[in-house]
Amino acid sequence: MSAKRFRSIALALPEAVEGSHQGHADFRAGHRVFATLGHPDDDWGMVKLTPEQQSVLVGAEPDIFRPVPGGWGKHGSTNVRLARADAATLRSALTMAWRNVAPKSLIEALEKQKR
Repeated sequence: MSAKRFRSIALALPEAVEGSHQGHADFRAGHRVFATLGHPDDDWGMVKLTPEQQSVLVGAEPDIFRPVPGGWGKHGSTNVRLARADAATLRSALTMAWRNVAPKSLIEALEKQKR
């Protein structure tokens, strides 16, 4: 997985936009960050999960996912090793992260579209 592909998958989510903070590209839904690229370095991305979601992904794919070191990781922020992630795994993690921060009205509209 490349940073370019991570960006493409993140921006394909409904109303996702790219921004920047602390010198890193971030991806937002409803003004709230759900993912970033380039932290701790260019080999990594980050998805904002719940601690429970993080536990499942890290347990299932420890070569791909790890908690962000420190307090952020304890709250669910999860690093993604880009070189080891495939598109389906990354899409799933990014979608979970997007749903965690997206406005309820946006999630409801997405669900109606799927019906």
